[in-house]
Amino acid sequence: MAVGISERISAFVEALPLKPGLRVLEIGCGPGVAARAVAGRIGDGFILAIDRSEKAIRLARAGSADGIASGRLDFRQAAIEDFTLLPGDTLFDIAFAMRVGALDGRHPETGWAALTRIKAALKPHGRLFIDGGDPLKEIDLSVAP
Repeated sequence: MAVGISERISAFVEALPLKPGLRVLEIGCGPGVAARAVAGRIGDGFILAIDRSEKAIRLARAGSADGIASGRLDFRQAAIEDFTLLPGDTLFDIAFAMRVGALDGRHPETGWAALTRIKAALKPHGRLFIDGGDPLKEIDLSVAP
């Protein structure tokens, strides 16, 4: 387990099907702990981590100067139910979320909107993983609009 990373986050990141070169979207990144761990496992890949909280994004950026400078890691303030790719953004291979209410059932009113936005941000065979499994589970995006 990496220094400064909880056992729960470490187990989740280790279970993700990561490999060098992947483009990854983290939803609800908080202070960026998982994003930094993923960045360390995808080589020349790229991870964009989003969070609805301005404070979380500020903390994530403050703790990620090297990853941001390398061009392999970035953070953006956005709620997943409102997220859209910016011009020039490339689709993602994998998306993941830990403890995000729109995806774990706590806020079902935003769930379909979130799944629609995620599906639009992923490549045609892109995959979505959330916590709640052992330690994660994959969400079938074929049911999303």
